[in-house]
Amino acid sequence: MARQDSPRGYMVPTKQVRISDLTARKASGEKWAMLTAYDYSTAAAFAEAGVECLLVGDSAANVVFGYDQTQQVSLEEMIFLAAGVVRGAGNALVIADLPFGTYEASDEQCVKSAAEMMRRSGAAMIKIEGGRRMAPRIKALTEAGIPVCAHIGFTPQSVNQLSGFKVQGRGDSAAQLLDDMAAVTEAGAEMVVLEMVPADVAKQATEQFPIPTIGIGAGPDTDAQVLVWHDMVALPEHGHRPKFAKQWAQVGASLTDAAASYKREVAEGTFPAEEHCF
Repeated sequence: MARQDSPRGYMVPTKQVRISDLTARKASGEKWAMLTAYDYSTAAAFAEAGVECLLVGDSAANVVFGYDQTQQVSLEEMIFLAAGVVRGAGNALVIADLPFGTYEASDEQCVKSAAEMMRRSGAAMIKIEGGRRMAPRIKALTEAGIPVCAHIGFTPQSVNQLSGFKVQGRGDSAAQLLDDMAAVTEAGAEMVVLEMVPADVAKQATEQFPIPTIGIGAGPDTDAQVLVWHDMVALPEHGHRPKFAKQWAQVGASLTDAAASYKREVAEGTFPAEEHCF
């Protein structure tokens, strides 16, 4: 994947990132980054930073719409967000989640929802949650010409069935996770998100299977990493901030400080000043 230094020193892809580029980086051992994005401006900022892949996650339910659970976001809402991200994404590859209730019932429902998402948003790839139980859906999407990113381990859309936010794949259940990995690979998934999985199990999955693995709370040995961007910069969000999320900035505090300063200057009559007037 060709990249060059930007004026600010970022390593930015010089051409459209393709699925084959990310697969090739697995073979070469060169890791890559994914962040969530939900709007044009944020996508443009991450593209300028050289982030190779942007995920329009159903985490938008929490961080954009303020819903209590990801299950509450609709396909229509996700399509509008994804379209904005695609327009701002530059050369980054854009993946869009199919939300809860839009793909579980049948292969036909799944393909119809995915086709609608791709047609209206321009996303390059679809992500769905579930391992072996979702293998028929992955196969149907692949046969319809729709690239798929699978999602196994902890699957947020199944949080109620899993009895909360719990690590998956510990102890005896490691075999089940590896079986899920085998199933989604065989069904045709091009890559897979491993969420809240023990690091040693994620390493084993990464080494045993040919498709790129993207870790989120899955240790350092996956082929790529993904975070919800609000977690990465400590922006206030609706919900808990997970243990695995590191903060590289305190954007939430800076944003609140800026808003408070603006409010104070308006109240004091010092803004707008002469230099802000026509």
